[in-house]
Parts: sequence; C-alpha cells; structure tokens
Amino acid sequence: MRVTVLRLGHRPERDKRITTHVGLVSRAFGAEEMLLTGRDPSIEESLADVVERWGGDFRLKTDVSWKGEVIRWKEAGGKVVHLTMYGSRMQNVVDEIRMHDNILVVVGAEKVPAEMYDLADWNVAVGSQPHSEVAALAVFLDHLMEGQELTKDFDGGLRIIPSPRGKQVVGHRKQDFPDTKD
Repeated sequence: MRVTVLRLGHRPERDKRITTHVGLVSRAFGAEEMLLTGRDPSIEESLADVVERWGGDFRLKTDVSWKGEVIRWKEAGGKVVHLTMYGSRMQNVVDEIRMHDNILVVVGAEKVPAEMYDLADWNVAVGSQPHSEVAALAVFLDHLMEGQELTKDFDGGLRIIPSPRGKQVVGHRKQDFPDTKD
C-alpha cells in the first residue's frame, strides 16, 4: 500500500512546528511522501535532515496545488482520505480504506475548503473531540497499517535500541566523524 500525506493550508508564521511534526509522523508511521501546499525552507531542511540521519526514502514535495493533487490522485485510481472531526468514524471505514493500494491522506491547518469534503472518498473522524491533526494522523496511520509501521527498519545511520531505561542510540553519519574510515 502506498500512502502519501497532503498538508493542506500550511501557514509558515503559525504552523512551522506542527507541519514539521505532520512530516515526522507521516514518515515514521508508514507514508512515503508528504505534499505541502506552501514552501517553507526550514521544514524542507528539517525533514531532509531526519531522512539523512535516520534513513528511509521519505520525500517532501512543496508548493503543490491541493486541488490539483487531489484530482490527479483520483484520476490515477487512488483514493483520498480527509481527516476531519466531522467525518465517518475511523473504526467504521478503515478496513475498507485498507483495501486500496494508493491512498492520499489529507490533513488541514487552516479552515479546509468545503470542496475538499466533496472531493474526498472518505471524510474520516478520529474520535469525536477536538485534538491536533498530528494526533489524528498518527492514530489513523497506525490503524491503517495495523501497527506494522512500528517495526519498520529505516536502514539509517542512526537507530534507537529499545531499552527500559536510558537512551541507546547506535550508528552515526560519516560526515559527523570525518576522521572515521568506513
């Protein structure tokens, strides 16, 4: 299953940290790519740095037209899931969504245009109380991937070794240790 996340309505002055977290959650919870409707060099640098240090093939595409991307996705046979408080209960539709190969998950920042609700194949509510789009995305991706994303090996320079106490991080990037031979 291919999953891409579309961040709709990034506002650089307000959303820098949240949008970065949307990207981090997307990567860690199984998405291959994030599409961003704006351009923010600090987000591009942050996500590129994580991929470089921690591994994986996650990509970020910026300055996209949200509507153009949604229409292209659907024309190519993909399905569009819009995460919103006002949709169907996630647990009632996630099995149906999982049956599809190409899924575009849309998460908003500012007020989502009404047209998005009509273009989505599913408007999905993760719970029925206000919370962040980062939380909704993490819970949705975890249910969609049935927890399998939590054991994914990103084959990166850095890796955390699970430990009941303390921090165990192994590996390094060659550029962090220029005198080290491979």
